[in-house]
Amino acid sequence: MINAGMMSSASDNWATPQDFFDQWNAKLGPFETDVCASADNAKCDKYYDLAADGLAQVWTGKCWMNPPYGRTIGQWMKKAYESSLAGASVVCLVPARTDTKWWHDFAMRGTYFLIKGRLKFGGHTNSAPFPSAVVFFEGVK
Repeated sequence: MINAGMMSSASDNWATPQDFFDQWNAKLGPFETDVCASADNAKCDKYYDLAADGLAQVWTGKCWMNPPYGRTIGQWMKKAYESSLAGASVVCLVPARTDTKWWHDFAMRGTYFLIKGRLKFGGHTNSAPFPSAVVFFEGVK
């Protein structure tokens, strides 16, 4: 069952479309850990949900991240960038908010891909009301 809140302004969680994940998993994966997920939308067998608090975990290997798109997104992007400095590779699905502090502080330090068109999150038929980007922080060893 798809959560109706996933497409409203009442929620900052946007479930990754499976086909979109599959394309990036083939290109930059295979991903080992979904660092910001729930049991309903995890893209990897290993994942951190709200109770596990992905921001408090040590990220290793190849990680997928689709963070909450609200006020905490800067914290998630900082964690992704810093985890790459410690050796993890992190691929982030984020809104393409190129005018924000977190974009300039962190996204621009990675390799980013602007997504043509608008994604349809969580299996909905309507597209998101914002553009998306994929930011790749390749692990430094």
